[in-house]
Amino acid sequence: MHSSRARSVGGAGCLLLLALAILGSLVLGQIPISLATLAESFTSFDPARVEHLVVRSERLTRTVVAMAIGASLAVAGVLIQSLTRNPLASPGILGINAGALFFVVLGFSLFSLLAPSQLIWLALAGAALAAVTVYGLGHEPGQGLSPIRTVLAGVAITALFVSFSQGLLILDQSRFESMLFWLAGSVSGRSLDAVLPLLPWMAGGVLVSLALARQLNLLGLDDDMIQGLGLNVARVRMICGALIILLAGAAVAIGGLIGFVGLMVPHIARGLFGTDHRWLLPAAALLGAILVLAADILARLIIPPREVPVGVVTALLGTPLFLHLARRSREMS
Repeated sequence: MHSSRARSVGGAGCLLLLALAILGSLVLGQIPISLATLAESFTSFDPARVEHLVVRSERLTRTVVAMAIGASLAVAGVLIQSLTRNPLASPGILGINAGALFFVVLGFSLFSLLAPSQLIWLALAGAALAAVTVYGLGHEPGQGLSPIRTVLAGVAITALFVSFSQGLLILDQSRFESMLFWLAGSVSGRSLDAVLPLLPWMAGGVLVSLALARQLNLLGLDDDMIQGLGLNVARVRMICGALIILLAGAAVAIGGLIGFVGLMVPHIARGLFGTDHRWLLPAAALLGAILVLAADILARLIIPPREVPVGVVTALLGTPLFLHLARRSREMS
């Protein structure tokens, strides 16, 4: 069992890691920034200095974006695993991210929409369509959601929507080249002014999720027992579904297809903090932000001076974990 003292120490450790990750994101890259220069870029900004411009116009934005995406995808992963009672579930695995991506590509290709504040509505619509489709395909009459059928449906929907997205962009080579890096998942090249309108949505989704922590603890029980405790199961599940769509859709609208964050982080958080959602959700938000920040730092340093898409780094980290979980689930079944 995880004691409150151990959880408090773990929470403090996560905050320390987050602070270090933020610092690393601001100073590491093709142009190294000293701590003194970093401080000066905020206290006495000089637009004539390249280092100050790099910090204020590029790295600060991508740090904020990475934290927002990581926290949103991680919390969405906790919600979807609690909702489906499936350890393999995540917005990426179940096709929600891919659905949001396809609708974003539609808006970009057909209407030349570029601002995240414009793409968010399309992303939410695509995420909702994918979620409903996967739910329908994974549901067994009289038995509820089948974990295996749900995962298979999610994989199929993901492949379908990603193929549609690529097909649309291939028809226009210039657009394909401009969005290729974004399709693989990236936190670079975003304007802070364009991203700021979406941050309240993501923060609101995380806060509402935290407010549902006690109800989420009850979702692991049998439905009859839950109803006996007076919990409106249908309402809680509907709210959770809306939060998953909001958080995943907003993350895709900003950063593209960054996978496996919603799968990895909930399992790491449970191993460190237990299954109580009052601790699990904030821990997942912190760890998700740390993971995407760390992946972005690695993406800059692997093959300098070029960058690797963040989604590639998270896929390299997440694929072995997914295979391990799939094997363990098969052995337990």
